[in-house]
Amino acid sequence: MKHPHVGTFRLLFSICSAVLCLLIPGLAYDDVSDGTLKALPRPGKDFDIHDGAILSPILIPRVAGTPGSTKVLNHFVDFFHTSLPNWNIEFQNSTSTTPVSGGKEVPFTNFIAYRDPPFAAKGDVGRLTLVAHYDSKYEPEGFIGAIDSAAPCAMIMHAMRSIDDALTKKWESMKATHAHSLDDHVGIQVLFLDGEEAFKVWTATDSLYGARSLAQHWDSEVNPAMSIYKTPLSSISMFVLLDLLGAKNPTIGSFFPTTHWGYQKLANVERRLRDLGLFKSGGESWFRDASKSEHEISHRDPVEDDHLPFLRRGVEVMHIVDFSTQTGFPDVWHQPEDDGEHLDMDTVEDWSILIAGFAAEWMELEGFFPGAKTGKRNTDKTEL
Repeated sequence: MKHPHVGTFRLLFSICSAVLCLLIPGLAYDDVSDGTLKALPRPGKDFDIHDGAILSPILIPRVAGTPGSTKVLNHFVDFFHTSLPNWNIEFQNSTSTTPVSGGKEVPFTNFIAYRDPPFAAKGDVGRLTLVAHYDSKYEPEGFIGAIDSAAPCAMIMHAMRSIDDALTKKWESMKATHAHSLDDHVGIQVLFLDGEEAFKVWTATDSLYGARSLAQHWDSEVNPAMSIYKTPLSSISMFVLLDLLGAKNPTIGSFFPTTHWGYQKLANVERRLRDLGLFKSGGESWFRDASKSEHEISHRDPVEDDHLPFLRRGVEVMHIVDFSTQTGFPDVWHQPEDDGEHLDMDTVEDWSILIAGFAAEWMELEGFFPGAKTGKRNTDKTEL
């Protein structure tokens, strides 16, 4: 996985970035209330590394094209069928030779799940897209890849289950009263991508197998005539990639001016969860660039990852990866120790409620969480 990036990705000049930010759907959404944040459930037993219903089935070797990969893929399907039955499930398949396959084609399967407003046609919905890769490294043999990226997959699964009932209530209310417009055609999507890891040495062709295939496929697939979004690729409102998460005290940077506002929104939810005593992991803020403007961040993503094939096609990306220019990746990165026993479980659980809170704000679910005591929203917002 992921070598520090040798190229420089500059998206736009600062003035263009500012203009584009004004056009991003969802930029003006409000903070959810403290009551809603308090209503977000913790995963608890479901994240037990030995028998937890969500996390433990992913903590196995799952190299692309192997039985372990199929087992984890089936786990995703079972979870969405049983816990999120209103979601649509799709797969995108491809094959490729690899440096270790002896000329044989290796299968790669991307898992796609999404939920759209019931009053909107598929081609008219822009989707918040939460992404992680589910494959593990070919070497060393038996490698688990807990932070890389079993835990991020579990975080996303729990977060989606946490907001699903509120989504149902919101959309049922809007449908019954016909109180919706094109601005309400906002959906949510999960991508668990296959083949992120290099089989031998990280190169442009030995890495990102699933991401490269899906980005190309969605860029060429055309939605029905008169759709708001021409392709499935253009319907991605923001591509939020989670990777290398689950170690204690992560360091998360912001790399893209046009999504820095989203990074600040995520950092603001983290701050509020800490202030409310809802974080178990302690420590300082994970988001080192939260106080900076989009002009002050580095504008360079130092880590190659699954976002690249989408970024190169113009998709708005927020890369949530634990990487410091001083210390590099977490200590267990690509080591046999990257297993369940070396996860910091308080941090893993905190990430899951943070992602749920971010998604709840993006989907504007204030007032739809059962048991939440809603009231005046927290007005101490991050200034964008």
